[in-house]
Amino acid sequence: MSYRHRFFTPGNSVHVMNRGHNREQIFDDDVDCDIFLSAVRTACARHALEVHGFALMKNHFHLLVTPTTQIALSYAIRAFESKYCYYYNRKHDRSSSIWSGRYHHVPIESAWQWLVCLRYIELNPVRAGIVMDAAAFRWTSYRVHAEGSSVYPWLADHPVFERLARTSEDRQMIYRTICAAPLSDAELTVVRHRPVAELANKGEAPAMADLVNVTAG
Repeated sequence: MSYRHRFFTPGNSVHVMNRGHNREQIFDDDVDCDIFLSAVRTACARHALEVHGFALMKNHFHLLVTPTTQIALSYAIRAFESKYCYYYNRKHDRSSSIWSGRYHHVPIESAWQWLVCLRYIELNPVRAGIVMDAAAFRWTSYRVHAEGSSVYPWLADHPVFERLARTSEDRQMIYRTICAAPLSDAELTVVRHRPVAELANKGEAPAMADLVNVTAG
């Protein structure tokens, strides 16, 4: 069966995730994570896909991205998944796909949903019980947004995060405050499955949307 590319609206962010086949481990150590992120960085730069946030867990990954063309997302993901699959198969002397299938994606439909999605991604290790402090987990973009770390300079800024405050220090403080609160069931659902419009129609969208428009001073 031929591979059919998905098309996405340029400028609209997307939550992308994929996991190992049969939920098997796909990241064994720091070397694997480094190689995967290198593949992501190269493929996304080549195909004009902006990456804003990520989390690498033992058997899956999450990305918050914005395509700049209709085919940017599909081409970039196919490129880095194929490259990493080739590396991981050679490492373990195997030949089948390491992925459970095609990537899962959730379109981001509002500023509120974008910020919820970033929190969801970067707090994955905390929800999984791996760490108590998100900053203690190396393989997410949390420190970039919460502490101003330059460890991943290839990550792209996004207007939603920039509008949190006028200065980077205030943005980081606000983001740390937001992340201190656990995600609600409605927030978990909207970044995993349902369109945000469905929650809004039911009156479930929390007041955190107001935080997007917070400015300092």
